[in-house]
Amino acid sequence: MARLLVATSNPGKLAEIREILEHLPVDIHTLRDLGPVSEPEETGTTFAENARLKALYYDAAAHAAPSTAPPVARYTVAEDSGLAIDALDGEPGARSARFLRADATYAERFSEIYRRLAEVRPRAWDARFICALAVVRAGAVVYETTATIEGRIADPPSGADGFGYDPIFYHPPSACTLAEITKSAKARISHRGGAFRRFADWLEPHLHPRPVGRT
Repeated sequence: MARLLVATSNPGKLAEIREILEHLPVDIHTLRDLGPVSEPEETGTTFAENARLKALYYDAAAHAAPSTAPPVARYTVAEDSGLAIDALDGEPGARSARFLRADATYAERFSEIYRRLAEVRPRAWDARFICALAVVRAGAVVYETTATIEGRIADPPSGADGFGYDPIFYHPPSACTLAEITKSAKARISHRGGAFRRFADWLEPHLHPRPVGRT
């Protein structure tokens, strides 16, 4: 069974990821298993740059962990995701987790988004969630992908089952926000679900290499 370090400590994200990867023979570890590790400075200007930066950083941290830590992961996967609103020139974008300020509540962030959008006429509130994913093995990036889901900003926020910006993201095909659908339904349609399904498709043959001499 291959060891996989998923670079998150967010329980909501981890639940989505575990469900998507449950059919694969992987032993999933998270940042909590590494012990105290400082977060890297996310200096990238795009989701892809930040995903790559985090995957490389945490892969190095796993290899530098003391011997009492879990065995070094065979693969380290990190993602960077967030909300991009067309009328706000793509904001909050790659700063979604730090929008307004690092310690802002999502209620405060929603209020600021609505304040800015109130100045937009007509109400062209198209938006998308974006998830960029990077996979590192032995200090090198071996796989990258990006997935999106299209929608618009809901007014007012609705739903209590999601996290982050889910309550203000209305998904027209589902006729509700991402905070109003079940976790399994969200995993099937979400940006993160799409990125991790692509990763699972890439990873599976690497876990079951073709025997030498077979064609």
